[in-house]
Amino acid sequence: MILNNYEKEPSSFRDPSGFLFYHDGYIYRHIHQSYKAHYHQFIRSGLYEALVKDHLIVQHQETNQKIIPSKDTHIIIKPEKIPFISYPYEWCFSQLKDAALLTLKIQKKALEFGLSLKDCSAYNTQFYKGSPIFIDTLSFEKYEKGHPWVAYRQFCQHFLAPLALMAFKDIRLNQLLRVYIDGIPLDLASTLLPFRTYRSLSLVSHIHSHAKSQTYFAEKNINNKTYQISHQGLLGMIDNLETIVNKLNWVPPKTEWDAYYTKMNYTNDSFSHKQCIISELINKINPTCVWDLGANTGLFSRIVSEKGILTISFDIDPACVETNYRNVKDKHETHILPLMIDLSNPSPDLGWGNCERQSFTRRGPVDTVLALAIMHHLVISNNVPFRNLAEFFSSICFWLIIEFIPKNDSQIQKLLITREDIFHDYTKESFEKIFLDYFEIMSMNSIKNSQRIIYLMKKREKQYNAKAKR
Repeated sequence: MILNNYEKEPSSFRDPSGFLFYHDGYIYRHIHQSYKAHYHQFIRSGLYEALVKDHLIVQHQETNQKIIPSKDTHIIIKPEKIPFISYPYEWCFSQLKDAALLTLKIQKKALEFGLSLKDCSAYNTQFYKGSPIFIDTLSFEKYEKGHPWVAYRQFCQHFLAPLALMAFKDIRLNQLLRVYIDGIPLDLASTLLPFRTYRSLSLVSHIHSHAKSQTYFAEKNINNKTYQISHQGLLGMIDNLETIVNKLNWVPPKTEWDAYYTKMNYTNDSFSHKQCIISELINKINPTCVWDLGANTGLFSRIVSEKGILTISFDIDPACVETNYRNVKDKHETHILPLMIDLSNPSPDLGWGNCERQSFTRRGPVDTVLALAIMHHLVISNNVPFRNLAEFFSSICFWLIIEFIPKNDSQIQKLLITREDIFHDYTKESFEKIFLDYFEIMSMNSIKNSQRIIYLMKKREKQYNAKAKR
């Protein structure tokens, strides 16, 4: 929503303390008068400085700009901008786990300075320079002695329940976060978790018993606001949550794609040549950001990111994304972000008015898309025509580096073993003809000892103008 000379961020409308907005290409946070005392405590107590020093929260600058003329304005701050926003249903297990541990660490630190987190939404965390970072400056309030942690249930719904379901039941249950964007209901989590989780006193307390107590208070139409907990007891609860989250683990199984690079159907020389081609093409166009679609464990993503280019490394396989993220952590990589995306069903617009969480495509367009060894999966496994693909790619990027694999390639022949070959127009000629309606072909690079071809394409100006007019 555009008001005067600024645009409100749709996802921040729920916060009574303030809201995010955009102005002249920058992001700002408007802080209401009602949050004045809590904000001053957050700054003057030294908590903000301590969190910034430990790289736990985004930095901000206070500004005197009168962008929003309102009596309700206490102050406007300008936070550091996160270059790519991702969501919990796009994270691998370890990313959600690290976000949970970050949240608990911040809560413990806040209590040291006389404050507490008033909400524990997973959406308050983003991944920046290889690590999770907290982005919501307005999540802190003065700690009241004896009061329970108001964000406890939200922490369990946004972090503990999905992590337990992923670890004990099925890794794919993280997609429940896409359905329940306010966190997985604890009664549902309790129902889905296997019986063996009742042997864990911590899980019994934080999920199973917690779910029953929620039902009890709801049915009796009463609340437990009179519940008291000491400062020491609150710290003990945070420590207990930290312990159980640390113990939760998921070991990626060996999948078809997890070991893809060790089972390739071309020679080492061919693969080395392919890497050289990608490196040279990236040097030629010099993008600021690249989306690697179908990145597997991120080998080609790293060819790009090691040049200092922000690379969003997407894949559908949880095991591949998990391995990719663990490599990011182990190698302290700062220019690569692994995420899970099913290109045949990518993240949609979600939330109130379908505006709170942006779709995959609305977070573009990006300078460059890398689409290596993925087109044949979309065309043959998912029946996506070339024209649909060309239109899709032209909507999300300016430069496209795409690999064409002929039908006689062994990888495609594997896909055709269990189905009839109805893809008569899957040819190099048809591919080029259709993509030329949307892109200019700048170069074609045949991979040594292979029939595979790497194309560099540039989006046609007419497609860009047509999109702008719409």
